[in-house]
Amino acid sequence: MIFDAHSDLPTFVYDERKKGRTRVLEGNFERFFGRTIAARVMAIWTRPERRGDATTYGLEVLNALLRDVAESERFELVRNVEGMKEAVEGGRVALWLGLEGGEPIGESLGLLEVFHHLGLRVLTLTWSLRNAIGDGVFERTGGGLTNFGVEVVGKAEELGIVLDLSHINEAGFRDALDVTSFPVIASHSNAKSLCDHPRNLTDEQIKAIAERDGVVGAVAIPSFVHPERPTLERYVEQIAYMVELAGYRHVGLGFDFVYYLPGWSGRSVEGFEDESKIPALIERLRENFSEREIEAITFGNFERVFERVVG
Repeated sequence: MIFDAHSDLPTFVYDERKKGRTRVLEGNFERFFGRTIAARVMAIWTRPERRGDATTYGLEVLNALLRDVAESERFELVRNVEGMKEAVEGGRVALWLGLEGGEPIGESLGLLEVFHHLGLRVLTLTWSLRNAIGDGVFERTGGGLTNFGVEVVGKAEELGIVLDLSHINEAGFRDALDVTSFPVIASHSNAKSLCDHPRNLTDEQIKAIAERDGVVGAVAIPSFVHPERPTLERYVEQIAYMVELAGYRHVGLGFDFVYYLPGWSGRSVEGFEDESKIPALIERLRENFSEREIEAITFGNFERVFERVVG
């Protein structure tokens, strides 16, 4: 049973429904979920070309996702951990709503509340570029959280929204930890010590998340796994390294599979190209960890954080 902390499937659903297709998730159930994914964060990402009308775009993508979920009995958009448990026990996939970057809320705490009313429970503060909250890892200025960003963190705490520090730069990462006492996550990031990519985390960042009882989700993007040969073995090495560094209670899975998006076909981790290879991952994990540790890494750790923050 897998809790995948980051998926860009809302983008795929939106694009497919724009083409006139319906029941997109239902029609691709075995491909995207199979018998392994029990819970997944469905992250709405604002394409760079839509940053100028990010609120409209975010709501359009959310509407497409909600309509698609309503067309199938296999999924449920959940708003708390109890709802997740009920969905999974009932044989449905529990979907959590996330924003990958705060662009859709603009500079409005009121819009953050609106998205929360619509189901938002995970907020990745920035994507890789700058927004009103702070700077992403690819901004050259290196600024931290803005004043508005600090207000967003406070409002997220009040509403019960999990803060996600993947994509934010190091200054913003430090600022976020300075202004919150809640557990935080990095939903889809690896260890920079094993793969020196700007999107990965330093040892100090990984340990800082663990000290807050948070979780880092190991990501299966090839360039984040290994600079020369991104394979399933290297992906497991990333997990094992972070467990050794921070403890098994602070590492999870945030696959970020993007093989279904335009321009990403074939850009996958060798031996772990898609959800069908999850059983192979579990077998490799069994070579390194106990069943109790595997259960925590694959599901329980993110469940713990969501229960504490969201309820």
